[in-house]
Amino acid sequence: MRILLVEDDPVLGMAVRDQIVADGHCVDWVNRLDEATEAMRAAAFELVLLDLMLPDGRGLDFLKGQRATGNATPVIVLTARDQITDRIAALDTGADDYLVKPFDLFELSARIRAVGRRYCGNPNPLVVIGGLEIDLAARSVRRGGKIVPLTAREWSLFEVFVQRPHQLMSKLQLEERLYSFDAEIESNTIEVYIARLRKKLGADVFETVRGMGYRLGAPGGGQ
Repeated sequence: MRILLVEDDPVLGMAVRDQIVADGHCVDWVNRLDEATEAMRAAAFELVLLDLMLPDGRGLDFLKGQRATGNATPVIVLTARDQITDRIAALDTGADDYLVKPFDLFELSARIRAVGRRYCGNPNPLVVIGGLEIDLAARSVRRGGKIVPLTAREWSLFEVFVQRPHQLMSKLQLEERLYSFDAEIESNTIEVYIARLRKKLGADVFETVRGMGYRLGAPGGGQ
């Protein structure tokens, strides 16, 4: 999942960024609303973590503007404002969740997973595709009843397909979801990770559509 973090506190921002990266997501971190607006125009994010008080304005105004343009990207508000009126205002403006600072980073991880599942149309963390049993909450996959160990990057790529089981994904779309603006990407990176996943999960785990991209297949139950 590619996440936009809008937070001007350097200590908290670094902690949240490191937690997100450890969870296997990629993150673009900005500390101003004008930078957040430019980032939203430049890339397709799957989630925004939004502080309410930024140096150049109010996070709620940014959120209201995004919703007014039809942008439905899920937003989790991260703020020190703990009054019930603040929570109501954020949720009514279009926020999907609300965390009061200070918060536990592992709770943030769980909320990110929950919001991601809801927006992909499957709130159930357990998914079965062919011979694969996938636990989106535990970030694990079994084949033939045995856990298949995946690296953080392998899981991140696989999760993109699991949450879009019938969608054809181009190489560019996959790169946009897996890498931040400043990441250096080798030309064959996606192909390398697709090959690794096929080796671990089965050669039929992905369908290749020549010149267009990849789609999650229906792996058989063999080991």
